[in-house]
Amino acid sequence: MKNSHRSHYTLLSGLLFCFFYTWSSAFSLISLWLSQKVGLKGTETGMFFSAIALTALCAQPLYGFIQDKLGLRKNLLWAIGCLLLASGPFFIFIFAPLLQVNILLGAAAGGLYVGATFFAGIGALESYTERVSRILGFEFGKARMWGSLGWAAATFFAGMLFNINPNLNFWMASSSAVIFLLLLWRLREVKTDALNQLEYGKPGNLQLADAVALFRLPRFWALIVFVTGVSVYNVYDQQFPVYFSSLFSDVKNGNEMYGFLNSFQVFLEAGGMFLAPFIVNKIGAKNGLLLSGLIMALRVFGSGLAADAVTISCMKLLHAVELPILLIAMFKYITTRFDPRLSATLYLVGFQFITQVCASVLSPLAGHGYDLIGFADTYMIMGMLVLVLTLISGFLLIGEKSRTPPSVLFKKSEIL
Repeated sequence: MKNSHRSHYTLLSGLLFCFFYTWSSAFSLISLWLSQKVGLKGTETGMFFSAIALTALCAQPLYGFIQDKLGLRKNLLWAIGCLLLASGPFFIFIFAPLLQVNILLGAAAGGLYVGATFFAGIGALESYTERVSRILGFEFGKARMWGSLGWAAATFFAGMLFNINPNLNFWMASSSAVIFLLLLWRLREVKTDALNQLEYGKPGNLQLADAVALFRLPRFWALIVFVTGVSVYNVYDQQFPVYFSSLFSDVKNGNEMYGFLNSFQVFLEAGGMFLAPFIVNKIGAKNGLLLSGLIMALRVFGSGLAADAVTISCMKLLHAVELPILLIAMFKYITTRFDPRLSATLYLVGFQFITQVCASVLSPLAGHGYDLIGFADTYMIMGMLVLVLTLISGFLLIGEKSRTPPSVLFKKSEIL
């Protein structure tokens, strides 16, 4: 790897590490904070997560198209960095007081900030990193691995800091954001000529009509069916810490053990990010997507059958296998089945946006299910949904034999 290429890889890896460290510090124990410190019930917490999803689904298409138009310029990343910096003050001085005054108002404000900063912001950063990795010739998964390590580093301490004072985690989030901004300042923009040669034209020539045309492609809707199934993983993770800590006689011990479990899971996930490109290159992008869906179905359904902390911990750790394969296969699928110039739009709309649409619908339903029939039965219903849609996707997704050039993916014969 050339020195200039190594510099971009190192700085982008650092940006992903700091982004995920900030996200994890502020958000990994948010359901525990809302339940134990603020006193929200499952349904009320579900409203907050639904607000996050609604905000993210509005921001993600916008972020995707803006980043595709910007190409390799960093304007959007600077805006996201400033939002990350505000995380500590927001949660402590704005979000918490609003929840005490009015739950609906607090949920709306919290959802607006978290959705725009983290759930939409990560898609922009990941798609930017993936685009640079294709130009400079390094594997996206090896850079994304550092994001997982950032999350693991934060969650390792999150449970202990939470028991001391939850605000410490929020201040750690802002501290990490300072480093994010410093690294972004050091990151030089890749020459646009390299992008033009790779992306079949100038990003600046993209029109909104190009992005809208995706909705007329059958292969785009086939991808949506798959993403609808795997979107359950976000809903599953939202209130999992509450269920996990309830399996311990001492809730504080459960909080701390969840921090260790989540840290260990994401540490394994980082290793998975390193290995996933080899697996996906071997079995193909479509099979990689289907494999991740089947593992997810097993994880969610198995969590419903688990009767103790050890068994459910094993189910949770399957996420370290499933997520790396899903992310790597998703990027390889969208850049080989669609116009690569629209990779950010496809990732943020076809994957992240649809995930949030589903989460906005399923989050309050899942929260109500937790209150009404319990976590275990709700998990089994969610697991069956993932399995059914993954099996259907096996017939709908485009296989490896399809090598249609991106420039002809918008033929009229393909339009519904």
